[in-house]
Amino acid sequence: MSNTIYIGYYFKVKPLQPATEILIAELGYAGFESFVENEDGVTAYIQKEDWNETILSDIQILKSSEFKISYEFNEIEQVNWNAEWEKNFNPIVVDNLCSVRAPFHEKPNTKYDIIIEPKMSFGTGHHETTHMMIQHILKNDFTNKSVLDMGCGTGVLAILAEKKGAKPIDAIDYDNWCYLNSIENVQRNNSSHITVLEGDSSLLVNKSYDIVIANINRNILLQDMKTYAASLNKNGMLFLSGFYADDIPIIKTECEKYLLKFEEKLERNNWVSLKFLN
Repeated sequence: MSNTIYIGYYFKVKPLQPATEILIAELGYAGFESFVENEDGVTAYIQKEDWNETILSDIQILKSSEFKISYEFNEIEQVNWNAEWEKNFNPIVVDNLCSVRAPFHEKPNTKYDIIIEPKMSFGTGHHETTHMMIQHILKNDFTNKSVLDMGCGTGVLAILAEKKGAKPIDAIDYDNWCYLNSIENVQRNNSSHITVLEGDSSLLVNKSYDIVIANINRNILLQDMKTYAASLNKNGMLFLSGFYADDIPIIKTECEKYLLKFEEKLERNNWVSLKFLN
């Protein structure tokens, strides 16, 4: 079992917008890695090793008189995580083509049906970034393309890539929970062309791909962009997400350093996903 422990913060926000959007943006820069919005506000998660008692001291919106924001937090008990997901995880459908659901949901009438049991990893399709990456995969030709899913989470994007005809596929995540969960989900979806690896971009030495998918966060993307570019075959496609509209200029500038050409932008609730060509 993974020794990764998460801290969950439960924010109640009034009025919800634009406060929730601003709060998520600030928390993202502070190191929080996943967010679930609800009718009262937002729940935010951060790894315990990245957490400290003053983690919220630079979150300016908490000091604003325009909004009323209260919160509580606690350490997430991993053994209870599946039960929490079963209570809150609803199936989604992207562009009437791809469904993402848990094993206990009824099978919908979609062209691509992905069964995910999230456990302690993130990437169910509910978050805007995963949703947009699914849209990119649906819109583009993956037939017989070699693919890297970097920061694979639950493995959902790698699984959809295979359903779109891609092979071979590497799915990589540094988090042990994500690694183990992706293996389970790959098996659950009868995917036979996906290799799940535990680690970071150092695993990409001497590897190359027709398509690179990286749904992580701004800082990691900027840090590893040189490696992604070096791993991309000629005429390859790079799909990036995990950042906000305000981050587009710095992401574009970094990509252009490696002669990657901007092709398309998707935006959803101020989160964005970009496509580049090699």
